[in-house]
Amino acid sequence: MIYNIRGENIEVTPALREYVEKKIGKLERYFENTEDVHVHVNLKVYNDKQGKIEVTIPMPQLLLRAEERHDDMYAAIDLVADKLERQIRKHKTKVTRKLRERDKEVKQVLVTQNNNAPVEENEEEEFEIVRTKHFSLKPMDSEEAILQMNLLGHNFFIFTNAETNRTNIVYRRKDGKYGLIEAN
Repeated sequence: MIYNIRGENIEVTPALREYVEKKIGKLERYFENTEDVHVHVNLKVYNDKQGKIEVTIPMPQLLLRAEERHDDMYAAIDLVADKLERQIRKHKTKVTRKLRERDKEVKQVLVTQNNNAPVEENEEEEFEIVRTKHFSLKPMDSEEAILQMNLLGHNFFIFTNAETNRTNIVYRRKDGKYGLIEAN
């Protein structure tokens, strides 16, 4: 794995670098080829002496990303490594489940073609959509969208940017500030 470790308001000491590489390096067992895996680590320390670690691992079919805050930087590294491992295991479970479902569908088609009774399906839906909303996007600027979002009491708001005529999303960040997502 190739590591890119940066520090903001903190010096990345050799001990800290080694600890990050050791903990994140344990994830190598989940990858087939680790030579092309780039790990971006950003360590921050805030005025309240609380540390934050952000780890991003871009991959062809998956973007792994986790962040964690803690008073102890080493504890934050442990927590973020656990989060990443859970994400990887969850993704692998989904992939293997899809492969099993495809195999099951192929077997079901073969059984049906052989004039046998079709196999009963006993699948659990992992993602269930319980509500669908339809609305038209009103052209506005990002400030008006933030006001609308706050009036509705939501964490995000979709709108058409009046200047670019493209779909944008404003959202409330964990730090209480706002973010803007611009669609291409």
